[in-house]
Amino acid sequence: MKNLLLILLSGLIFIACDNRKEISSINQENWKNRMIDLPHIDSLIAGTTYLPVYSQIYGRTEHITHDLTATISMRNTNRNDTIYIMTATYFNTEGHMIRSYFDEPIYLAPMETVEIIIDEIDQEGGTGANFLFDWKTETTACEPLFESVMISTSGQQGLSFTTRGVRIK
Repeated sequence: MKNLLLILLSGLIFIACDNRKEISSINQENWKNRMIDLPHIDSLIAGTTYLPVYSQIYGRTEHITHDLTATISMRNTNRNDTIYIMTATYFNTEGHMIRSYFDEPIYLAPMETVEIIIDEIDQEGGTGANFLFDWKTETTACEPLFESVMISTSGQQGLSFTTRGVRIK
């Protein structure tokens, strides 16, 4: 009985100490299923949206930071039109590209939301991280909406806030 308990306890400690770092909780297979071969269509309008994202924020002083989980939402606000996201690129505080989430255009069906999750342990973005989204829509369609929700919890303390994308071209 003692040996079984010791083996079980050892297994739990091993699992608890697993420090694999995830950079994003979105499965790459999801992007592949959303990719679309978008022919050159002159009737589509193009735009770029900037979205501020915080993977860390300052606390008490500039020397103390709190890590955050960020949920980045790409939303199609159209009831009838599909929109196309050409790129979703993540940059750190210094403006260096961290990663691009897909290489081919993806689609968002009418009223659909697709999310990117930046895990709390991913500190690459820093206090001034951001995304650039390049997108295309039909001329009569509404622009996509990009938002992020940042959250952190510890014990009974919680912190959360949101940001909204701004079209820059």
